[in-house]
Amino acid sequence: MAEGLRERKKRQTRQGISDVATGLFLERGFEAVTVAEVAEAANVSVNTVYNYFPAKEDLFLDRSRGVVDRLSRWVRGRRDGESAARAVLRELREEVETVSPRVGLMDGYARFMKVVQDSPALRSRMWAIGQEVLSDLERTLREEAGAADDDPLPDLIAGQINWLHSTVMDGIGRRMVAGGVPAEVSREVLVLLDEMEDLLGEKVLGYAVRGVEAHPPV
Repeated sequence: MAEGLRERKKRQTRQGISDVATGLFLERGFEAVTVAEVAEAANVSVNTVYNYFPAKEDLFLDRSRGVVDRLSRWVRGRRDGESAARAVLRELREEVETVSPRVGLMDGYARFMKVVQDSPALRSRMWAIGQEVLSDLERTLREEAGAADDDPLPDLIAGQINWLHSTVMDGIGRRMVAGGVPAEVSREVLVLLDEMEDLLGEKVLGYAVRGVEAHPPV
């Protein structure tokens, strides 16, 4: 269905507030900018800002909603004969190899990460988002594998798969902040992915293979 006029205006207002806030945070740091200053610069009321963004952290981490279910989407989209972990490894390699901005391989990402590193509030929110990613993945693995509620494997496998993703993202962030060039960081992280895959056991790499019953009835 076509986007209605009201929905389009709301989307544009939200995006405008987010863009203004991001510019201020990048220029002055997260802690130095108030919500009232964001509202004034965006030419809206403080209440309007909070209507679109429940917390100040949401203004800067606006795109985090698309990250929470990223691993679950990759797992659900795995190919026939492919396990959950191998699907995530494949997707990560494709993102890194293509120097994708979705994993931070772009000019400007270093500035973004520097703002996060300098703000305890943003670091705390990033940790909370990571926990949401992990919980969402655990639920997905449990469903995809048909595991019982008391089966500990989905929790354990989710932790290992999440480790792959978080290590790659942390590695990209650190390298970019240190002055790395996206193409060079891409090559370094591809080597890192190979090394991490070598550390995973067959139980992890063979879990929840599409087309194979992972937990046959006893």
